[in-house]
Amino acid sequence: MLEGGVDPGRSPARSRLGRVLTSAIGLIVAYVVVIWLIEIVDTFVLGSRLQRNGIQPRDTDGLDGILWAPFLHSDWGHVFSNSAPLLALGGLVAIRGRGRWLTVTAVAIVVGGFLTWLLAGSGNHIGASGVVFGYFGALLGAAFFERRPAAIAPALVAVLLYYGLIAGLVPQDGISWEGHLFGVLAGLLVSRLLADPPKPTPADHEVDLSAFPPDFDFGDGTT
Repeated sequence: MLEGGVDPGRSPARSRLGRVLTSAIGLIVAYVVVIWLIEIVDTFVLGSRLQRNGIQPRDTDGLDGILWAPFLHSDWGHVFSNSAPLLALGGLVAIRGRGRWLTVTAVAIVVGGFLTWLLAGSGNHIGASGVVFGYFGALLGAAFFERRPAAIAPALVAVLLYYGLIAGLVPQDGISWEGHLFGVLAGLLVSRLLADPPKPTPADHEVDLSAFPPDFDFGDGTT
């Protein structure tokens, strides 16, 4: 029974823990924990069989890999290399709210993954790097489309920390550069859809009266 909007059977500590776990930062940390747990189970229990369930371009049997690929990795180095940028770039996206982070993540997985399935070269594409590049693209796109301090500042931090990600867009063997590229494109797309238009300045509402003839009647008695 609720009394004054508070559940008497739930302690304040449990309430705070629930809020933390369901916050954007809590969900990002949970994502990283899950990919590590999956790699542990896949390596020591399943003999790396889960890795086969990645994105297999233009193969209908590999279409469901769009959803599984961001949770699967080829080895410890692979999952380790994705963990820090997931936390850092995901955290920068999450600064502007959990809903924004969820949207960017979902679009990076679904749109980026589908484009990889549709257009990438043959092979088995796995790893959370498509999501990492989706975050990177979303941060850069927000800065470009909005041009506001709230969007520009996170983008600058992202560039300073991970400007080396650009090298991941260069075609090379053994790396799903297509997944990286389509992740960035998905991030740019979602940043355009979520962009807050810049606030107009007073100058935007001013009318250049010099464009009118001196005797022009504005309808209010002013000429």
